[in-house]
Amino acid sequence: MSTDSNTVLSAQGLVMKFGGITATNNVTLNLHKGARHALIGPNGAGKTTLINLLTGVLQPTEGKIILEGQDITQLAPHQRVRRGMVRTFQINQLFDTLTPLETLAMVVSQHRGLGGKWWQALGARADVNERCDQLLAQFHLTSVMGQETRVLAYGKRRLLEIAIALACEPRVLLLDEPVAGVPAGEREELLQTVAALPADVSILLIEHDMDLVFSFAKRMTVLVNGTVLTEGDPDQIASDPQVKAVYLGHEVPQALAGGSQHG
Repeated sequence: MSTDSNTVLSAQGLVMKFGGITATNNVTLNLHKGARHALIGPNGAGKTTLINLLTGVLQPTEGKIILEGQDITQLAPHQRVRRGMVRTFQINQLFDTLTPLETLAMVVSQHRGLGGKWWQALGARADVNERCDQLLAQFHLTSVMGQETRVLAYGKRRLLEIAIALACEPRVLLLDEPVAGVPAGEREELLQTVAALPADVSILLIEHDMDLVFSFAKRMTVLVNGTVLTEGDPDQIASDPQVKAVYLGHEVPQALAGGSQHG
């Protein structure tokens, strides 16, 4: 199976078996340049397993993964990050005693090959400072940039995680449930920030929050029991009887219950 030049990330026939259990069953998914693509499905659908395969945490039993035309199936997670694929989950263990400014200075410095010199770079390197300032502003962190991360509101911590991911200058960003656990009062800022992510970054969103999914995604893949049930645009997914049936017995998301109001 070949990929066209518009495809930035391609999972091809991925199978993941744990003993006698098939967690991912012949999954094929193509992420196009600039994509706003959501991966949805009920609990136990295999979403986390698929993301772990894409990021190299797991090695597939069968199938392959192509990133920008290169087979990365055997690459370690950190090698995939260097190739431009970053997952928010990979870096959500934040440094509690560092401030957002210090955290971003460290990540930006490492990404630019300065390594352990980030302490000197903090305040000394104009390019590092400028990039940190941009990220702090973009992710609504300027007002808390000098506070230790451990005292930040949870929504701000999630924003910092995404800022860290973007500091790695990804071409493919896997957003793993960005609003999970975020209180209602802090969600709007997060949703707006996600919506405003750079257009040239191709994004795969894994999320239970259907309001976020339908407001964000231009294309959606529905995973059920480790298998792709269907794929389409939000209106197609919202009106698909198979998708609605999958959610019966679960809490039916409002976006699916009455068809898409999001267009």
